[in-house]
Amino acid sequence: MKKISAKNTLMGMILIPAMFSGAVLAQEIVIDKDKSVKKPEAYGVDDRGVVARNTTGLCWRTGYWTPAMAIHECDPDLVKKPEDAAAAAGAPAAGAAAAKTAPEKITFSADALFDFDSAKLKPNGIQSLNEFVNGIKGLKYDTIIAVGYADRIGSDDYNKKLSVRRAESVKAHLVSRGIEPSRVFVDGKGEANPVTGNSCVGDKKNKALIECLAPDRRVEIEVAGTR
Repeated sequence: MKKISAKNTLMGMILIPAMFSGAVLAQEIVIDKDKSVKKPEAYGVDDRGVVARNTTGLCWRTGYWTPAMAIHECDPDLVKKPEDAAAAAGAPAAGAAAAKTAPEKITFSADALFDFDSAKLKPNGIQSLNEFVNGIKGLKYDTIIAVGYADRIGSDDYNKKLSVRRAESVKAHLVSRGIEPSRVFVDGKGEANPVTGNSCVGDKKNKALIECLAPDRRVEIEVAGTR
């Protein structure tokens, strides 16, 4: 007769079956290779691995069951909700936690904010910026970044200065609406990063080219924070 070593016995599984209302229940103790013992099952399971229930629908608890081992499926009143557990740990509940928003970049057409080759805000541009300010009310933010861009008509130096002046005009209006000056940063990129790419042909200033390059004339405002 082949002898079974103690090692093979420890690597096995001890099953203690019991009969309840026709379902075969099992309590399981598994000894791992490192000889650490897993916690026994708190609830009896049938031969399909599903928690067994009695004729009234209640889960069968094993002799190892404790309130700390309760699962929501069987003992929902004993299982803490995530927000309750967070509150007990001193953390804000999930619903009450501040929701951090991803940085949001809003692009305004420079033609909508300003007249061509101008840094003075138009009435429609003022209205657009007022809507932006109303939209960030209730948002706790650190910085707002306004970046101006120009098209490629004109010299690089002129376009750079024009884009900065337009960004500064946007900042001045935001400050006039109650935003702290120290939180608004401005920059001007001139004709860098054109949206139109190479789609607009020609370098001579004319109505068709001005209209084609309109998307390149813009002011981008980026803001991020928590509500």
